[in-house]
Amino acid sequence: MFQVIKDLRIGQVIEVSGTRITIEIDAELSSLSRTYKGKVYSIGQIGSTLKIHFGRVILFANVAMLRMKSELNFDGNNISLNSDSRIIEADLIGQGSFNGGYLDFTRGVEVYPLPQQSAFLMTEAELNLLYTGAEKTIESEKSPLVPIGTYSGTNQICRADINKLFGNHSAILGSTGSGKSGTVASILHSLIKHGKGVLNPRIIMIDPHNEYGKAFANDSLTYRAYSGSNDQENPYLEIKLPYWLMTSDEFRSLVIGKTEHEATTLNNIVYDAITYARMVCAGVVNRLEDDAVGGAIPTLCDGKTEEDRINFDRDKPTPFKLSDFKLHIDKVQGRKLGLEANLSQTGGRDRVESILKKLRLLVANPQLKFMLDEWKDDSISLPKVLSQLVGKNGEEDKNIKIIDISGLPNEVAGLLTALIARLIFQYKFWQSRSEREKDPVLLIFEEAHRYVPNNGDAQYKEAQSAIRRIAKEGRKYGLGLMLVSQRPSDVEKTVLSQCNSWIIMRLTNSVDQQYVSSFIPDNLSSLTKLLPSLIRREAIFVGEASAIPSRIKIATLEEHQIPASADIDFMKGWTSQLLEEYEIKNTLNRWISC
Repeated sequence: MFQVIKDLRIGQVIEVSGTRITIEIDAELSSLSRTYKGKVYSIGQIGSTLKIHFGRVILFANVAMLRMKSELNFDGNNISLNSDSRIIEADLIGQGSFNGGYLDFTRGVEVYPLPQQSAFLMTEAELNLLYTGAEKTIESEKSPLVPIGTYSGTNQICRADINKLFGNHSAILGSTGSGKSGTVASILHSLIKHGKGVLNPRIIMIDPHNEYGKAFANDSLTYRAYSGSNDQENPYLEIKLPYWLMTSDEFRSLVIGKTEHEATTLNNIVYDAITYARMVCAGVVNRLEDDAVGGAIPTLCDGKTEEDRINFDRDKPTPFKLSDFKLHIDKVQGRKLGLEANLSQTGGRDRVESILKKLRLLVANPQLKFMLDEWKDDSISLPKVLSQLVGKNGEEDKNIKIIDISGLPNEVAGLLTALIARLIFQYKFWQSRSEREKDPVLLIFEEAHRYVPNNGDAQYKEAQSAIRRIAKEGRKYGLGLMLVSQRPSDVEKTVLSQCNSWIIMRLTNSVDQQYVSSFIPDNLSSLTKLLPSLIRREAIFVGEASAIPSRIKIATLEEHQIPASADIDFMKGWTSQLLEEYEIKNTLNRWISC
């Protein structure tokens, strides 16, 4: 293999410009194909790979363009005319040397081809070695090379390096209907099958549309962020993420609500109250009485000093009671502001009333019961909270934890996402190196543009901050990130630029195509020209996790493995009779019981 094969020569290099080379196809080639050992190889297919021998080094290039050579200039306009001379423009992607059945391939090039050097098509066997690297590393269940599909136009298996795909962050992008959800499911199913009985992945998926529970019925636990109907078709567990896990900023965002510029006074009211409530439950200060004077300062508990009060961290996930939080706002700060208002003839008490009213509405909302149940001594502990996400839940030992947030308002869904992302990051941060090495975690964010939008929408501020930190620092602590989005141009640049591997499906929007082009590594932005023409489940796979930048077809799934994301068939649905009242009532019962 990797010999000079005369039958596969297609032409010679006529120009080298950086990593872009121009190849003139041999004039005697009457058709754009060559035959070798009974197989027909096409010439000039966009995204296909060519080789150039340079001594003992083999250079590899991806075809970017096929066109006619001659160009005439009329009135300043370039007009291409037919000519017998055809040229290929290709991008150099790497180099290698072949030794004893093993291809030592590296990205980038140290030597460049020279004009008049020959360019060759590659045999299937050569492509297989280029795609997979050392064959001996593929068979083991512990190998990081996991099959995710095939290379388009061939039967060669496409394998992704899971260490790089997950550990160095990745993005799966594509327009609606291109097969993003199926691609995510296919990759995870391939991983589970590849390491069956050996691997125990820790995968947490934020599912905004309740799509993935069906696809991983035997390998996942589905948590729903609110109570309601739990029939056999959609089984789930109710997640517990109590309010006291929030930082003061997250809790402030919850009780003040969506606003771009919160008043400093309102912020301080919440901060003071949450600090007091946490210190009471932590045994730093004594609980105030209901008749506390406005502005009263709680006394220190026995054995505590003023330094303990000053150095208290209000952001640590220590429990506190909502009743203490409300008491401090209502009786202490409210009375103080009311007194000041009487003296200055300006409003004051109304500031605390707006917070208390919003909190009452939140607590009364049954959808937020999982978060806003009052803390008691027998309430869920922090270790049990984290066990829902990264450990066993009782006797259950599942690889994938799906968090269904489909019934939550956007501002709460964003806050919940922020809470989960930050909790997992902090957990990983405080692990020892040996603990991280045996406990890596992957976070998958479906509809990522909702949580890390490319704008400053206040309702997502906490989620943006948490996910941005994971994108920048997570890999150091064994925390990987996978972003899935149908509108890549709406995803924050800072986060998207941290992804080192990309699976890009059909994108029909020109803005999205240009946006993606600016992030694609390996100087292969020319591949984005393929994006509008990709068929369903086809993708461009580039980045560190891919052997080489390639056009691939994602592996097909069985019906029960496919997420519930298919479009509704209107014609088929309308062949059914109109619903009876009892059928409508069943739907309403699920709604009202939530």
